[in-house]
Amino acid sequence: MTIRVVVADDQELVRSGFAMILDAQSDIEVVAEVGDGAAAVEAVLRHQPDVVLMDLRMPGMDGIEATRRVCAQTSVQVVVLTTYDVDEYVYDALRAGASGFLLKDVRREDLVHAIRVVAAGEALLAPSVTRRLIVDVIRTRSRPAVPGVLDTLTARERQTLVLLARGLSNAEIGTALTVSESTVKTHVSHLLAKLGLRDRVQAVIHAYEVGLVTPPNVPAGQ
Repeated sequence: MTIRVVVADDQELVRSGFAMILDAQSDIEVVAEVGDGAAAVEAVLRHQPDVVLMDLRMPGMDGIEATRRVCAQTSVQVVVLTTYDVDEYVYDALRAGASGFLLKDVRREDLVHAIRVVAAGEALLAPSVTRRLIVDVIRTRSRPAVPGVLDTLTARERQTLVLLARGLSNAEIGTALTVSESTVKTHVSHLLAKLGLRDRVQAVIHAYEVGLVTPPNVPAGQ
């Protein structure tokens, strides 16, 4: 199966470079290259790709608004690009529905891996830079635990969410809970549906926001 990708970046050399790397893969096809958010949304609606590689800072409609529109109107996965490893715009993009983010100086093999991971329905949660972003931003935004928000979850689904928020993969969660990886996937699917969340990234952010998990060395509500 070929993974169809739209690349959106206002810098032509960057955009072309990413496109060349991805097109060189036998299982990936770049179906459009665009230079702003409005064009990205249009390209998604026209080509129906599997993944959009979305720059955050573009003229006109920026990557955050474009991500919000893409995620609201389609099931296309969005990976945002940023120059900075700690950037609150990234948080806003994740809240808008992005499935993860990459730094623009990403290595070739990591870029290709990220596209494949996101196309498979996973999210870019493992890299330390992602965890640092969540911790740094939630450090100033987290609130005390919100009563009732998680009441719809079973005990096992709540355990799964905690481990998910700590950055564990499905296999690692399965080992921790002594269940199969397919069972973990079922728990994740159920908790996303019950909480009205799009994907694993939003689940992680939600877990921090409602106080189920707190950033290291930061008391709840601080």
